[in-house]
Amino acid sequence: MRYIRNTIAAAATAAALVLTTPAVAGIAQAQPAQPAQAKSLYAPSALVLTIGKGAEATTATVVRAATLTCAPRPDGTHPSAAAACTELMSVEGNFAALTTTPSHKPCTRQWDPVVVTAQGVWQGKHVSWSATYGNACEMEGSLAQGAVFAF
Repeated sequence: MRYIRNTIAAAATAAALVLTTPAVAGIAQAQPAQPAQAKSLYAPSALVLTIGKGAEATTATVVRAATLTCAPRPDGTHPSAAAACTELMSVEGNFAALTTTPSHKPCTRQWDPVVVTAQGVWQGKHVSWSATYGNACEMEGSLAQGAVFAF
């Protein structure tokens, strides 16, 4: 019995010596937490753009969609991301300004509604925008000069 007590005491002493050596003691000490660092110097600008069939954005069937990221550099599935970002920057992210010019394209008066939407973040601010056109011809005429919905 005495042999077991001496062995346990010797093991405890050895463990205490190992834990007090500088190399191991440094590992055992907790490191101070570092403050969270910003991952980018730019406010986020990431959007999902859609074109759908229907009279309202909430019930329209999405026909085409593209992602567009403008900061820190143009990116996404949009085929002309750089041109679309430049266009959005020129109107300061105001999607309604993209459609203010009246269409001079001759179109039929057929009612086949098309909805375009933009959801996401533009320069750090939430965006939820949509516009409805009577048909695809009216949409193309209104957005003819733009690259944002040209996908």
